[in-house]
Amino acid sequence: MSPPPSESTSSSPLSGFFGVFRYSRRALGLVWETSRWMMLGLALCTLVAGVLPAVAAWVGQLIVDGVVNAMETHREANDPNLLVSITPVLKLVGFEALIIGLIALAQRGLSAQQSLLRALLGQKVNVMILEKAGTLSLSQFEDSELYDQLTRARREASTRPLALVNKTFGLLQNAISLGSFGVLLVQFSPWALLILVAGALPVFVSEAKFSGDAFRLFRWRSPQTRMQIYLETVLAREDSIKEVKLFGLEGLFLKRYRDIFTQLFAEDRRLTLRRESWGFLLGLLGTLTFYLAYGWVVIETIAGALTLGQMTMYLMVFKQGQAALSASLTAISGMYEDNLYLSNLYEYLEQPVEADAGTLTQGALPGDGLRFENVSFSYPGSDSVLQYPVLHNISLHLSPGQSLALVGENGSGKTTLIKLLTRLYQPTQGRILLDGSDLRDWSAQALRERTGVIFQDFVRYQLQVGENLGVGDTHAFDDEQRWKQAARHGMADDFITRMGNGYKTQLGRWFKNGQELSGGQWQKIALSRAYMRENADIIVLDEPTAAMDAAAEADVFARFREHSRDKMAILISHRFSTVRSADLILVIDQGHIIERGTHEALLEANGRYAKLFKLQAKGYR
Repeated sequence: MSPPPSESTSSSPLSGFFGVFRYSRRALGLVWETSRWMMLGLALCTLVAGVLPAVAAWVGQLIVDGVVNAMETHREANDPNLLVSITPVLKLVGFEALIIGLIALAQRGLSAQQSLLRALLGQKVNVMILEKAGTLSLSQFEDSELYDQLTRARREASTRPLALVNKTFGLLQNAISLGSFGVLLVQFSPWALLILVAGALPVFVSEAKFSGDAFRLFRWRSPQTRMQIYLETVLAREDSIKEVKLFGLEGLFLKRYRDIFTQLFAEDRRLTLRRESWGFLLGLLGTLTFYLAYGWVVIETIAGALTLGQMTMYLMVFKQGQAALSASLTAISGMYEDNLYLSNLYEYLEQPVEADAGTLTQGALPGDGLRFENVSFSYPGSDSVLQYPVLHNISLHLSPGQSLALVGENGSGKTTLIKLLTRLYQPTQGRILLDGSDLRDWSAQALRERTGVIFQDFVRYQLQVGENLGVGDTHAFDDEQRWKQAARHGMADDFITRMGNGYKTQLGRWFKNGQELSGGQWQKIALSRAYMRENADIIVLDEPTAAMDAAAEADVFARFREHSRDKMAILISHRFSTVRSADLILVIDQGHIIERGTHEALLEANGRYAKLFKLQAKGYR
């Protein structure tokens, strides 16, 4: 399978080629912000390394001509003195040695500063990527195209800005060298400059074309590359390896991994063979051009138009000039490729984000509680989805001190309702009010400080026990007293204190001496995390006891009812023993509220709730 042709909005290939260089200035600015002194150092070293090679070639001419003159003077002198004859030449040799030493110093300076900048810039760009990620909405993270952009940006763009800057300074260095070489070549013949350019141009055209092809291939196969990374994760992570081994999935996933690699490698091979074949053929033209110029200089020297020193200088200038010009043109094509890859970074960084326009820290009707008014929600991106909303016309009112239970099959929309409440999603229709004010008008920070949530798919952080609790309230991330208080509320204190290092125990298997917990213990950690928010008056529990035994579940909910007495409590659970005590129960089916009421009222109605309750109760007999 071949990649599709690239889409272009440019009026011509040439304008498309130069149009992509719009990112160069931004990359230079990024490096300037990273370290101004090192960038100035790069500029100085580049200037030195660019000018001095031409000076060295000119001094080389003087040395050769000086040696020839010294030989003639020494041979014709009546009283030859070798020291007197060679002293001027030795001074020139010493001067050239100094020049070569300065060139070497400049190259070392360039290498050292590039190495340091690579580390600083890589860190800066990665921080920019992660900071941007923190501003994206949940729906944007769930967009596969944006995730591809994120993957491409993280994979390549962290190194490309410095590569672009290095090529820019390399281009500047070669341009300075070419300018100084040109001054020397013009003295020989203006046609020499034309020959120099003609020899390097074919290689440049080839490199520019294949750089664009390589980038288009890179973009086209982002989904396949992401699948490879996913398969690597599944085959090498402790949280998935159990099922992989149990179901014997190693062979199946490895085959899929190899098939993807084979497909990608075939494209790489075709591109590499074309690139290197054309590069060799066109490079051969440049080599032939150089040797034509070589013969021209030799003929002029034999004819007496040039001295031996001039011949040596012009041959050196031709060779170094061709190398500098080829390097310059290759750098331009490389800059073109770097700019293409940088477009990934800036496309991602320029993703629009919803501005948090909310400023409220208190509602218009304090104490009114939570209201859903005809709320509907659909995931974007599909007409069929828009026709069948995940939630449809949801209305409810929850006052402080009341508890609400959500009951329904998996996929009915219960967790989506919670995501709307926490403003991870925005309603497609209708509005959600907290204390009489629209959630959109609330400050995001103020809203989240009032909400304590434990999702069914909570994160098991590879951190210390206390830090796993502290993430629930970043203001108290290191507060051990708050850790212990939250752990007591979440019924986690008993097993934490039995650990060797207590709240300092490392959790997970990613780091040395890490300790893994049972599913029920992890749930207690997550529950305690929700209790870290002391100011939260909205407590949401999504299947909080799915991995706990019956006794632990009873203790947890007894503690939960006590803790949430004056708060708004929302509970999602498939266990009717936990939801029956709620003040209000909503039965949700395919995004619709089909029943509402207390446990007793719903049983009396003998509808869906009563049927599900009786089925579950029958299982316990």
